[in-house]
Amino acid sequence: MTATTTTSITTALLHLSTLLHLSTTAFSIGVNYGTLANDLPSPSQVANFLKTQTIIDSIKIFDTNPDILRGFANTNITVTVTVGNGDIPALVDANAASRWVANNIEQFYPQTRIKLIAVGNEILFTGNKEWISHLVPCIKSLHQALVRAGINDVKVSTPYTLGILQNSVQPSAARIKPAYGKVVFAPMLEFLRQTKSPLLVNPYPYFSYSPSMEDYILFKPNPGIHDDNTNITYTNMFVAMMDAVYSAIKAMGYDDLDIVVAESGWPSLGDPNQPMCTVENAVLYNKNMIKVVTSGEGTPLMPKRRFETYVFALFNENLKPGTAAERNWGLFRPDFSPVYDVGILSNIGKV
Repeated sequence: MTATTTTSITTALLHLSTLLHLSTTAFSIGVNYGTLANDLPSPSQVANFLKTQTIIDSIKIFDTNPDILRGFANTNITVTVTVGNGDIPALVDANAASRWVANNIEQFYPQTRIKLIAVGNEILFTGNKEWISHLVPCIKSLHQALVRAGINDVKVSTPYTLGILQNSVQPSAARIKPAYGKVVFAPMLEFLRQTKSPLLVNPYPYFSYSPSMEDYILFKPNPGIHDDNTNITYTNMFVAMMDAVYSAIKAMGYDDLDIVVAESGWPSLGDPNQPMCTVENAVLYNKNMIKVVTSGEGTPLMPKRRFETYVFALFNENLKPGTAAERNWGLFRPDFSPVYDVGILSNIGKV
């Protein structure tokens, strides 16, 4: 082998190494696509924008809107759909579940890449006993309906608020609240393991905001919170929340489950009594949160892991009730102009 050949091979390997590095450092992200507004573009326009102008490769919707499901056909963007909270009890029935799958999944799949059915949203937080008692049976019923329909790669799960946890300030001490543990959570985790489905959580440091906690919540320099059990010091709340979820399911024997961030975000504008709702804070939170879930570094208790994540939300939604903050969670305005930039736009989209 000549010196020239050796040099050529070395150069080629260096190029390959660089390409491999780029492929592992490139990232994609999901987004929650809410539609409580009267000024939004059509679903097909949204699909084209996401595909051609952004790095967003997955959406989560809060219903089974057929216009959205048709609009995202043949885009290769994956879609998570949602069963309405009030529909949960009826779908325990096998025939009802089969009809639901036929109407909301089969007629759009696989042209639309539906990947997951989220059954309700934060059901345990609602306190509705009928919904809670039927949650796991409904999830199992929909899974069985998918199997009967010959659909094997659409998963079924349900999003949880972190209100299900207790003792979570020090992440290693976090546990599922006893009221939920054995009755709802244990059978749910077992189902998720058996079907290789993810645990969906909605970690929102925003809702824990106080001026004294601002630096810790917004990834600014701070002394952190020390976990005495693990000797780990956490310097931001989002990572602490993720490790609290991990500790809670590990204590129940289910630390092998994938954890998906089904919702997290920060509003860019609020009422006068909501001074934390600024563009600057939204950028700080979302940019750093996205870095955590996509970097591959993971968390102290879940090292070298990436987390499938859906930022809340795609658009500002002008018909949402409540404070001004509720109408200003969006990454984009209805005309597709960015409210702020957190690296979501592709190189084409930045032109």
